[in-house]
Amino acid sequence: MLANMATLRKLHMLHRACTLNNTTRGASKVVPAMMSCLPQPSGSLVPQCSRTFALFGSTLTHVDDFTGRFTNQVYDEEDEEEDFMEDQEVEELFQELQPNTTSPGGHHRVFVVHPDVKWGSRKQYLTTAELMMAEAVGLINTLDKWTVVDKLILSTKTPEKKMIFGKGNFQTLTEKIRQTAGITAVFVNVERLSPLSERALEEAWGVKVMDRYSVVLHIFRCNARTKEAKLQISLAEIPLLRSRVKNEFMNLDQQGGGSRYIGGSGETQMEVQQRLLKEREMKIRSALEKLKRRRHLLRSRRKHKEFPLVSVLGYTNCGKTTLIKALTGDSHLQPKNQLFATLDVTVHAGQLPNRMTALYVDTIGFLSQLPHQLIDSFSATLEDIKHSDLLVHVRDISHPETTNQKSNVLNVLKNLQVPDRLLSSMIEVHNKIDLLDKYEATEPDALPISALEERGLEALREVVEEHIVASTGMRALSLKVKLSTPQLSWLYKEAAVQDVSVDADEGSAVVKVIISGAAYGRYKKFFVDG
Repeated sequence: MLANMATLRKLHMLHRACTLNNTTRGASKVVPAMMSCLPQPSGSLVPQCSRTFALFGSTLTHVDDFTGRFTNQVYDEEDEEEDFMEDQEVEELFQELQPNTTSPGGHHRVFVVHPDVKWGSRKQYLTTAELMMAEAVGLINTLDKWTVVDKLILSTKTPEKKMIFGKGNFQTLTEKIRQTAGITAVFVNVERLSPLSERALEEAWGVKVMDRYSVVLHIFRCNARTKEAKLQISLAEIPLLRSRVKNEFMNLDQQGGGSRYIGGSGETQMEVQQRLLKEREMKIRSALEKLKRRRHLLRSRRKHKEFPLVSVLGYTNCGKTTLIKALTGDSHLQPKNQLFATLDVTVHAGQLPNRMTALYVDTIGFLSQLPHQLIDSFSATLEDIKHSDLLVHVRDISHPETTNQKSNVLNVLKNLQVPDRLLSSMIEVHNKIDLLDKYEATEPDALPISALEERGLEALREVVEEHIVASTGMRALSLKVKLSTPQLSWLYKEAAVQDVSVDADEGSAVVKVIISGAAYGRYKKFFVDG
């Protein structure tokens, strides 16, 4: 509490400095310093509710306008007339409120406890406590220099209460934690701990306390590389910081010192902090809105080129990136066997059996029990799913929780209000059959594959092609062209040329193509009707 009082005194001094210069320019110089003095969460970063979520990041690619080929490159930000935010400014926003979730040196020795709810609305019916514990341990092991030193599944009737467990089980847990040497943090595997619960548990155990969301968000922080990913993570942290500010000052009010006005401004210390958070939130949302418009522009360019878009999605670590690498041969993709190895959406070109080019969108994995605030923060980048021509749902069929994972993914898509046409045509892929002694089909239309061993990929390509042709209105035509005209080169650019049979005597060729209705209309206008 003394540390909190010192923080508030520092805020008071900074605010007095800010009031000496009432201009916008002067105030803006003081805001970052004040923001860095906000009460910091110890482990938990963003509030939660019982929602499943998917996260999509920001790496974009573009189409070569001259050749019509799709190149797997990051979109050139210099193509925009004005960049939405400087790198340094984004980095400052990303670092200002970064909670200190690690010990000195970045190490954490973590005790994991899973509250097993036996009945009621919070009971998990599609999984078990043991499997949920295994996923919690996997999250910790994803982080470099973090290790699990012990774990415990403990039953509870009242997970919503401040101490999570009943008196007897809480005492048992406390003794276990105190007897385990070297613990630096406790991971309580619940969606979200309230600030009140977190502080009470830290006082009882004497170490940092983290919930499921704070651990996942810290993983995101460690993996964030692009501007948009960093901004979205910073935006997702604001709701918790706002609730923590309120909680800190409520606690000080009880001691008679939390409602003082600052420098005659008419604002209390809490109001100042809340206002600064609001200003920060508006700044981030403005930058993300510009990125949203940029994404819309890129999507329009892809539509103009009429490349079909296939979104590959699934639970985290199901093998999406490995599959896309196998389908496209893109050597730049480097799949990793860990949760949330990639945060950014990337687009990669692959050829279908009919020689049509399809664009595969690689997305970050889905995860259960994460809050709607994070979904809201990343809402702009979720639109690519809705604008796809086809969805491919990849499942790790070897995972013991594969049924529960499928349910979580479908719930995400439902919450995103994905169009029925996409849900009804979605291809389900059973990946990692190489890890099973004997694969047995559980869904009649699912395609069994091993992305790692590239088994079953030809059948998948054929099904993708069939769905793409049906959903995009592509037509298979044989067109007779004159070789003395630009007809053939035009078709190579605007359609998928499958075969060319040349008649040298006649100076013509019969060209078999896959072409969209719109492109065929342009072809007739340029070379037939004209």
